[in-house]
Amino acid sequence: MPENPAIERLFERYGPAYRWYATVTVMLGTLSVVLASTIINVAVPTIMAEYRLEQDQVHWIATGFLAAMTVGMLLNAWAVARFGSRRAFLLAMAIFIIASLVGGVSNSFGLLVLARVVQGVTAGMIQPHAMITIFQVFPLHKRGQAMGIYGMGVILGPAIAPALGGVLVDAWSWRAVFFVVLPACLLAMVIAGRFLPDHREDEAPRLDWAGLILLSLGLVATLWALASGLRRGWLDPLLFSALLGGPLLLLLFALWQRRCPNPLFDLRVFGAPGFTGGFLLSIVMGAGVFGSTYMMPLYFQQVSGFSASSAGLMLMPAGLAMAFVFPFVGYLTDRIPLARMIAGGLAFFIASMVMMRAADQTTAAVWLVAWAALGRVGLGLIMPPVTTGSLTLLPPALIPQGSGIINFGRQTGGAIGVNLSAICVQFFSDRYWQAHPEAGHPHAFEVGFDDAFLMLLIVYLLALWPLRSMRRGLIAN
Repeated sequence: MPENPAIERLFERYGPAYRWYATVTVMLGTLSVVLASTIINVAVPTIMAEYRLEQDQVHWIATGFLAAMTVGMLLNAWAVARFGSRRAFLLAMAIFIIASLVGGVSNSFGLLVLARVVQGVTAGMIQPHAMITIFQVFPLHKRGQAMGIYGMGVILGPAIAPALGGVLVDAWSWRAVFFVVLPACLLAMVIAGRFLPDHREDEAPRLDWAGLILLSLGLVATLWALASGLRRGWLDPLLFSALLGGPLLLLLFALWQRRCPNPLFDLRVFGAPGFTGGFLLSIVMGAGVFGSTYMMPLYFQQVSGFSASSAGLMLMPAGLAMAFVFPFVGYLTDRIPLARMIAGGLAFFIASMVMMRAADQTTAAVWLVAWAALGRVGLGLIMPPVTTGSLTLLPPALIPQGSGIINFGRQTGGAIGVNLSAICVQFFSDRYWQAHPEAGHPHAFEVGFDDAFLMLLIVYLLALWPLRSMRRGLIAN
């Protein structure tokens, strides 16, 4: 029986079935925020047209969400200890619903980005609840089954999000993508009031506010400077200050974490041989997952000329392919060296980027679908082994901290990947358009996307270096 008195009382009230009641509750919440993170991508061209934006501006609706989500993840443990699991979940979900409503009715792009940032913070607080709850209510020998079912639900969310978002954009408006998740959010709140434990620690750990502020400001300044350099000029005083100050703040954050009595990150994990390689791989993995997820629907609409609903449906096989691969990856993990599996995933993703770069306006839809699916299969081969392999390198006492740092790396890599992908598309499209105005916008966009795919290809080639470091650590371990 669980040691938590609140959970014991819920088991006494609902019996063994309580495990599944609690799992469905947190799954609904997680599914809602996962849908919100990706469903908006098919609406980007429509938002660009309505607010007259360029690629290096509109990407903030994705970048802002991902960067803010890293902050929310760091707040989660403190919020659960301070308010209890039920109150923390309900508070985060309520704020998420309000932010979704604000985003759906916003009449300015600035307000839209603010809504996405608030969504991201609360999504980061909601998503870890699932793993915490499953570990609380399931015995050790049944956690794998529960995590497998939960994982399939989380993966299927992004698989259906583009198709659902595309249909809503074509049938109604881009604003509908903010409203579609609300029924699931409200249902999650109703059942959370019954099935999540109402228990909080007598003495909640102090939150490292100084570290949180340094990290938040450092991320925002760095991402803003990278995104705004082309528009403002790299020697603009404000931008130059952010370009230097952002990384400096992140360095101060790392130094502070070594001295802080209650750090957000325990940097001792980087002392484990090979873990730094795993962390760098998680950043690369996030850049590929979120960067390609952001670019694919834009490519299908702006280069190939498909509607939002068609673009969304074209991405569904890729999402389903990734979901299909995950169970096999778990089976192969015990039979194939992790480094070899990651290398195979990198090769699949690189091949996908090569094919996408070779595509043009005349490429048949079936090939675009196949190449998108090839990339998703590669990512499916990379994601579980990177996480499992990185945590295998750590002593048991540091595994919780290591898990948080790997998740942080993935989300931060996603924000950087979307940021740089949008900048590449805008810069190279503009340069080609200025040199060849007779070519037309679709072809100019194609050139920009080709170079963005090349950028991701190069990043994944460079990932072979940290993979080598991680492999040495796994062999030594």
